[in-house]
Amino acid sequence: MAKSGTLDLWTGGGEEEPESSLAARPEAAPVVALTVGQITKRIRSLLEQELGEVWVRGEISNLKLPPSGHVYFTLKDADGVLNAVMFRNAAMRLSAPLRDGQAVLLRGRITVYEARGQYQILVEEVRAEGLGTLQERFEALKRKLMAEGLFEIERKRDLPVFPERVGIVTSLQGAVIQDFCRVLGRRAPGIGIQVRGVRVQGVGAAEEIAEAVAAFSREGGVDLIVVARGGGSLEDLWAFNEEVVARALAASLIPTVSAVGHETDFTIADFVADLRAPTPSAAAELISRDWEEWRGEVAALKERLRREVRAKVEWERERLTRLRNSPVFREPRRYVERMSQRVDDLASGLGRGLRHAVAVRRGTWEGLRGRLAAPSADPRTRIARLREAVGHWEARLRTLGPEGTLARGYALVLDGEGKLVRKAGEVKPGQGLKIRFGDGDVGAKAV
Repeated sequence: MAKSGTLDLWTGGGEEEPESSLAARPEAAPVVALTVGQITKRIRSLLEQELGEVWVRGEISNLKLPPSGHVYFTLKDADGVLNAVMFRNAAMRLSAPLRDGQAVLLRGRITVYEARGQYQILVEEVRAEGLGTLQERFEALKRKLMAEGLFEIERKRDLPVFPERVGIVTSLQGAVIQDFCRVLGRRAPGIGIQVRGVRVQGVGAAEEIAEAVAAFSREGGVDLIVVARGGGSLEDLWAFNEEVVARALAASLIPTVSAVGHETDFTIADFVADLRAPTPSAAAELISRDWEEWRGEVAALKERLRREVRAKVEWERERLTRLRNSPVFREPRRYVERMSQRVDDLASGLGRGLRHAVAVRRGTWEGLRGRLAAPSADPRTRIARLREAVGHWEARLRTLGPEGTLARGYALVLDGEGKLVRKAGEVKPGQGLKIRFGDGDVGAKAV
């Protein structure tokens, strides 16, 4: 693959052979020529006879599941690839759906697809052997970065509503950059685009992508960064599954968008970026607002502003009319005279009110001063009266208390335990009693 950012053109080489030399050749002897179809059929026959049914081990890639029910995929390992077809009847016997990156052991027949001249294996049986190497690396890195919190929603940043300049990291070759620029130019022609061309596949691609993202973040000048690539197999998109790319996206100071592959393709970059777009064209749609929509909204706001300004002008005009018709403007002298009279009335009322308030306060003050000057206001006199009242109530309490009652000739009857006997029914014959008089106790026995 040519280095990204460059375009190598091949124009041919050597000198053309003059037509005269062709005409000078002697006529060739008649030969028996095979058609393309005939040679393809011979190759197919040789392959089927030589290899027949075989068992093959490899990793599934570029899996396709069309509505017909047939299954198409590529079986690959470190040394090569083999196209594989599994027709509907055989696919219905699968115990579990196939998936990209899955390591399998399959049985089938080697044959040739004559319409394309491609050899392939017609699969009859598939045995799962676990995840393939690439898929295992994908899942391992996904678990690692997830544990670090790089996929958390909380760390995702909002994209700017009105980006002025967009940075895109992609290949300068192919349709991705053209489609992206075309969609963005149609929807928002005022947005500037800065492109950093990189390899998006193969050795060194991940490092170039990571460095381009870091450069945008470091140098600034753009409002968001888009990393983009067209669709492909797991190995085609692998550069966007490398940890170095994930780290660059996570460390970016500028919001990032991952637009890699088709809608069904997912990469590590998709999980780390602030926003995942299903395709590069969709990314251009998501990061821009259609100018036609803005024109409609601006027109609506303009009409609303015009209505509100008109209403405000009408309201102020009515207010001005009311002011113009008010007495202060129609007959200003009479209005001033009336207000002057009102001021005099208020001043007079204020004087009367003040004099009345002073008189009331003076009367209250005189009353308090008289009460303080009276003999009864002397604290010593009040204390003597209170002491006399206390002595009186104390004497009454002594007279009405138990001791006072006994002193007046009454007696109390107590049982052997010293408890008061209130009723005759509480005393049994022969029970010992105590009679308490005012001057002492006397023993007694009930009969």
